[in-house]
Amino acid sequence: MSDSVVAKRYALALFEIAKEHQQLQEIGEELQVVKAVFEENKGLLPLLESPKLTIEEKQALVKNAFSEASIYVANLLMLLIERHREGDITAVADAYVNLANEEQGLAEATVESVRPLTEEETHQISIKFAKKVGKQALKINNIVNPQLLGGLKVRIGNRIFDGSLRGKLNRLEQQLITK
Repeated sequence: MSDSVVAKRYALALFEIAKEHQQLQEIGEELQVVKAVFEENKGLLPLLESPKLTIEEKQALVKNAFSEASIYVANLLMLLIERHREGDITAVADAYVNLANEEQGLAEATVESVRPLTEEETHQISIKFAKKVGKQALKINNIVNPQLLGGLKVRIGNRIFDGSLRGKLNRLEQQLITK
């Protein structure tokens, strides 16, 4: 069984519990924190995967590190450690966020712009592009990229909407070359 299938199964189980207890967003936020901790501390995962530590020591370490986590997230982490699935923790977090977003009609988007977007601009982009991908709203991560020269580049899943001046110049160049 592939790791992504395993991660999706654990995420689905947690998703069902969160939905039942009406805590979809809270648990999603906690999992984002867990994922960020694992990504920022590159030595944590190898430590948890080390055969030198017992399962109990690994669980105690994680309990201590995530003492503020809800009982559901804590239990998930304990279960993953118990079953030697420490490497799937970030994949489970990603799969859970995808399930929660789907349930709420949300999609994650990365918007590149030459300057930071205002709250109003972010809201307008969310409304405009959510309709294009069949969602109710977008969770936007704004990245400032001065090389765009102007305009926006929006990435939603595997779709890219390039309305940047740099993108238009590149497309014009390609048209001139092929003629």
